[in-house]
Amino acid sequence: MSDTDDDSPDRGIRTYVLRSGRMTDSQRRALVELWPRFGVEFEPSRPLDLGALFGNGGPTVAEIGFGMGVATWKIAEANPGTNYLGFEVHRPGIGKLMSELEARGIGNVRIMSHDAVEAFEKVIEPGSFAGLHIFYPDPWPKKRHHKRRLIRPGLSEILASRLAPGGYLYFVTDIEEYASWSLEVLSRTPGLKNRFGGYAPRQEWRPETKFEAHAARDGRGRWELVFERS
Repeated sequence: MSDTDDDSPDRGIRTYVLRSGRMTDSQRRALVELWPRFGVEFEPSRPLDLGALFGNGGPTVAEIGFGMGVATWKIAEANPGTNYLGFEVHRPGIGKLMSELEARGIGNVRIMSHDAVEAFEKVIEPGSFAGLHIFYPDPWPKKRHHKRRLIRPGLSEILASRLAPGGYLYFVTDIEEYASWSLEVLSRTPGLKNRFGGYAPRQEWRPETKFEAHAARDGRGRWELVFERS
């Protein structure tokens, strides 16, 4: 997929660009051999049954755009009583995460390789998630591309509605303008309340990724937001 302004009804407005990347033999093997174990197919004809998917009645936390999945598997490993559903379209990252899950014996993660926005609209029922993680999403810095941001008016209401009462939305970015934008958008989203009244302190349970470490070395800051569903 290329970065274009093609927002026809058939294509929809995408919050991501499919980027090519080198895939290792391990990642390629995981995509073939481990997908039946960890993968979730997008079936728009019926809602996703999280209880059946994980085989338990535990709470489920969603993550949109997990990249290479480092924070995903570390958080899941530390919280075996919670289920985690990750959304990602970058195939090397999906393969890498599944390889880590297998190697570490982590069984409380599932992956959907599909546009998260469409999945939230068509197969995720309201009140499904105990939490939603959005770590370092594409900021789409050009003004004409703001309509592609994951945190934007209209879409924020959909994301909030998929949280159960008391559920949280945890957003992190290294772009100050996007942080300010997201703070304003989320503060105006019905049903959401800012847990800290403004930017949140770093949540110590969230692992630092290589991207985050590189951003810090490059002098980029970090802004965090935690909102709760009333």
